[in-house]
Amino acid sequence: MGELRLMKGNEAVAEAAIRAGCDGYFGYPITPQSEVLEYLMAEKPYETTGMVVLQAESELGAVNMLYGGAGTGKMVMTSSSSPGISLMQEGISYMAGAELPSLLVNIVRGGPGLGTIQPSQADYFQAVKGGGHGDYHMIVLAPASVQEMADFVKIGFDAAFRYRTPVMILSDGAIGQMMEKVVLPDPIPRRTEEEIIAQCPWAATGRLPGREHIIITSLCLDPAGQEKLNLRLQAKYREIEENEVRFEAIRCEDAEYLFIAFGLSARICQKATDIARANGVRVGLFRPVTLFPFPKKQLYELGQRVKGMLVVEMNAGQMIEDVRLSVGCHLPIEHYGRFGGIIPTPDEVVRILEQKIINR
Repeated sequence: MGELRLMKGNEAVAEAAIRAGCDGYFGYPITPQSEVLEYLMAEKPYETTGMVVLQAESELGAVNMLYGGAGTGKMVMTSSSSPGISLMQEGISYMAGAELPSLLVNIVRGGPGLGTIQPSQADYFQAVKGGGHGDYHMIVLAPASVQEMADFVKIGFDAAFRYRTPVMILSDGAIGQMMEKVVLPDPIPRRTEEEIIAQCPWAATGRLPGREHIIITSLCLDPAGQEKLNLRLQAKYREIEENEVRFEAIRCEDAEYLFIAFGLSARICQKATDIARANGVRVGLFRPVTLFPFPKKQLYELGQRVKGMLVVEMNAGQMIEDVRLSVGCHLPIEHYGRFGGIIPTPDEVVRILEQKIINR
């Protein structure tokens, strides 16, 4: 089952989208994610599966094409990198308000501003806390390998349609550019128009006999109606928090100390865990895979039996806020971050654990 290839993370996302039965991709080139669009253009899936691949005139154009495609029940996606995702925020909020399923991929680069094309994790707040206007959330998946870049495409699409919500894959420039072996899933045929009509009764698929006129919009000028929408959205987010939490706990069973990290930082911390254990320090790694919903219950339970936690991120300290909210203040929780595309080494992380937690 599946096909083994050596691929970049960006290429794996693109190929997985074709194989997942994606109907359309709308995007705009920006380093370090341009290979997603380039790969799709080179593969020409519109000649084999009928999947539309279109370079929009801008990120603003791309996200609104995403809105239009999602409104017809199609399986659509976009990808960009940090400044481009910033331009898409209004459209993402509109899709959340209109309850439209879609998949967005952010291959994060360093900021703020135009910044650098090097990897970063500084878009955590933007992705997890909403980013755009209004009270909304996206499901946010954080891959730590090229394999997960591919796997999370189908998982993301499934969740998007299950909950009628935008889903984001939040990765970074290093994972997007690195090459690893990846097992690609077997292709799934694109849904027929009849299947879309049957599976997505909310979609604007044409005026059918006996069906009410369907209008896709996020506009509601009636306060009571807008509150009703918001209450429904909040109930949906609570359901997501109950059912969609994903995490990985590595060597946590007997751990006295924990590294908390996601994505690329988690890979570094996994090696740091081995180094610390070789030095006689019982360290484990807790990796949130879903950044929303955040695995707060699981982290709280671990926090009851360890002596301290070091949160490692390639930013100034963003996920650490959710860690502290989850665990409480009864044990030391410190942060270590690097900026500008500098990736910390495992030895460096072990040294910081000793300085900030063990020998404090």
